[in-house]
Amino acid sequence: MKPKAILKIVVDLAMTVLLFCLMAYLLVGETAHEWLGTAMFCLFIFHHILNWNWHRNLAKGRYSPLRVLQTVINTLILLSMIGLMVSGIIMSREVFDFLPISGWIGFARTLHMLASYWGFLFMSLHLGLHWSMIMGMARKAAGIKQRSAVRTWLLRVLAALLAVFGVYAFIKNDIASYMLLRTHFVFFDMEQPLVLFFLEYLGMMGLWAAAAYYIGKLLVRCGKRREKKQ
Repeated sequence: MKPKAILKIVVDLAMTVLLFCLMAYLLVGETAHEWLGTAMFCLFIFHHILNWNWHRNLAKGRYSPLRVLQTVINTLILLSMIGLMVSGIIMSREVFDFLPISGWIGFARTLHMLASYWGFLFMSLHLGLHWSMIMGMARKAAGIKQRSAVRTWLLRVLAALLAVFGVYAFIKNDIASYMLLRTHFVFFDMEQPLVLFFLEYLGMMGLWAAAAYYIGKLLVRCGKRREKKQ
C-alpha cells in the first residue's frame, strides 16, 4: 500500500476516534473537548488536502445519482464543521479565550448542538458511502486476496446487530430531540461508563453507515439500469 494511502487511513481513523470523544463532551471535560475539537478541525483540513483531487474533479465528468448523494453529504459535512468551529470559538473558555469575542452565546450553543448531532449523522453516512473502498483497503492491508462467503455473511450479521443496537441507542438517548431542537440542553448520564457511551454511539454510527451503504448500492443498480435502457 502506498504511503499516501496509509496516511489517509491513519487520518480518517484519528478523526473517527476524535468524533466519539467529542460527542462525549461532559464525560471528557470542557477543556479536553476544546482541544480535541481544534485537533479535529485541523485533521479535517488535512483530510481535504490529502483528497484535493476530489475538489479538482468536482466540475468534471457525469454526475450519477450516487455521485450527487456523495457530493451533497460532503457539502453538509463541510457546513457542519464550519458551524462547529465558529460556534466553538464563540463559546471557548480555554483555547480561543484570547479572542475579543463577546455575546452570541445563546446562538452559538444552539448552532453547536445542531452541527454536532447532524454532523455525526452526515459523517456516518459518508463512512457508509465509502465502505466498499474502506473494506478493500482493509483486505489489501491484511493481505486477504480471496473473498469468503462465510466471512461476508458474518460481517453482515454483525452489521445488522450493530444497526439494531444503534436504533436502541438513538431512542434511549433521545437524539431526535437534539437534532430537531425540541430541547436546547443535552442530557448526559454522568454515571454511565465511558466505554458504554462509545458503544452506543458506535451503534448509531453503524446504523447510519449501513443505511448509506445499501442506499449507495441501490443507486448504483438504478444507474446501471438506466444506462442499459438508453
